[in-house]
Amino acid sequence: MMSNNKKKKSRGQQQRVFKVVIGTIGICIAGYIMGLGPTLYWHLSDLFTSSVSVHCPPCLCDCSTQPLLSLFDDDNALNNISFTDCMKRDPEVSDEMERRSIHMLSEELRQKEAEAEKIQQRADRALLEAKKMTSQYQKEADKCNSGMETCEEARERAEEALAAQKNITAMWMIRAHLKGWNGTIYGANADQIQEPLD
Repeated sequence: MMSNNKKKKSRGQQQRVFKVVIGTIGICIAGYIMGLGPTLYWHLSDLFTSSVSVHCPPCLCDCSTQPLLSLFDDDNALNNISFTDCMKRDPEVSDEMERRSIHMLSEELRQKEAEAEKIQQRADRALLEAKKMTSQYQKEADKCNSGMETCEEARERAEEALAAQKNITAMWMIRAHLKGWNGTIYGANADQIQEPLD
């Protein structure tokens, strides 16, 4: 019983320690993403990518000798020359930044144009394929229509021939009845021949 209680207590402590460690890691990652990460990235990228290193001259003021509130006095308020020099626009740095941004934008524009050209080529190929399929289906439809017209003409001719044959048959049957024919056919099987309708 004692060993089970000790195991449960040690397991509970391990879980608490694990939660604290995970929480600390999460807070560190969030802090890095929100604050330190981007600034550190830009500082390192500037160090590695800049061929011209132009820095502001170091500040010459010794803040430890001045009282804290003297920084905000009217006489001393932001009158430090090195501080204002750091805020001035440096033409070499800004020109380099402009060149970099123009280069990046033109490269992005070239990539977008190439991508748009590929999409246009794919669309042109699909359109050409669709036109080919449409032409093929149109040919098949024309063949079908032509066949239907031929069949319709043949049906009409057959109906006309049947009507003419019926008229001839009726005429011959009338003549045969007038001459005394009683409707029996000699030498034929009676099941195969139907009696003419009056």
